[in-house]
Amino acid sequence: MPKEFKAEQVINGTWGEAWLDGEYLAQATALKAEVTLKKTAIAMVQRLQEGQKMTGLELKGEIKLHKINSTIMKKMSERFKRGKMMTCTIVSNVEDPDTLGAERIALYNCLFDKLILADWETGKMGEESYSFTFEDWELLQTI
Repeated sequence: MPKEFKAEQVINGTWGEAWLDGEYLAQATALKAEVTLKKTAIAMVQRLQEGQKMTGLELKGEIKLHKINSTIMKKMSERFKRGKMMTCTIVSNVEDPDTLGAERIALYNCLFDKLILADWETGKMGEESYSFTFEDWELLQTI
């Protein structure tokens, strides 16, 4: 790890992009995906403090969009009414031209937590925010 870096090397989220099942989401404004460890406390002899053992992973994310159309709502609504889950692949890419490269990640078997049918307010620009879980990920390109 370098001791120093140049300020212009910090990635600017303005250069972020997202795809949903291969369809470019020009209306995306934010994307976050996290892997959180599930741990179990392990008691040990001759120690007052417990150790920790990883026992699983929790994979969660959130995508925010400008509300410009009903694409996601239609996809989810059609499947949900037939009793089917809507799983999808989300790809994130951040490629700021002033940085050391691009970071591209695929999230597999994403499942949205809710279907938003209506959400608007006078004087406020339309926005959609969908939380989701996913089953796997792949680092397609790293810096």
